[in-house]
Amino acid sequence: MAKNNSIVATYSSHTAAEVAVKELQQSGFDMKKLSIVGRDYHTDEHVIGYYNTGDRMKVWGKTGAFWGGLWGFLFGSAFFWVPGLGPLLMGGPLVSWIIGALEGAIVVGGLSALGAGLYGLGIPKDSVLRYETALKTGKFVLIVHGSVDETTHAKEILDRTIPDTLDHHQ
Repeated sequence: MAKNNSIVATYSSHTAAEVAVKELQQSGFDMKKLSIVGRDYHTDEHVIGYYNTGDRMKVWGKTGAFWGGLWGFLFGSAFFWVPGLGPLLMGGPLVSWIIGALEGAIVVGGLSALGAGLYGLGIPKDSVLRYETALKTGKFVLIVHGSVDETTHAKEILDRTIPDTLDHHQ
């Protein structure tokens, strides 16, 4: 798998993102190659939390059912508070790339830890900034990693889910 071959789609709601994840899963796509990032901008009004019990994530709060359903599909999960973006929940391989960037003290000019992780995947800095802006406005970012054939197939599937944006980064 080429580390820098990704499809990135943004969705305005957790419902739309969930439909996209289910479409990929039903098509037999390897869910270990899928990452998702989102935030709940209503955290002042609705408590949201999570805890990990072995390989199972438990989530509650405004979008708890959405996140709780995704943890069964995705590989890896985390909660980060990112300055400028706020609280972010994420699942999938992106988690380990961000942790690697943090542990290795990789600093990419002007990017958050999330941005550094995305940039490390080969996503151009201008696109990283667009995805961070999408997260700030409450959107969900879905990232598919894989070979050219896998990401091309994933792009065809995700295109049918009518994302706000859909980009192929090679």
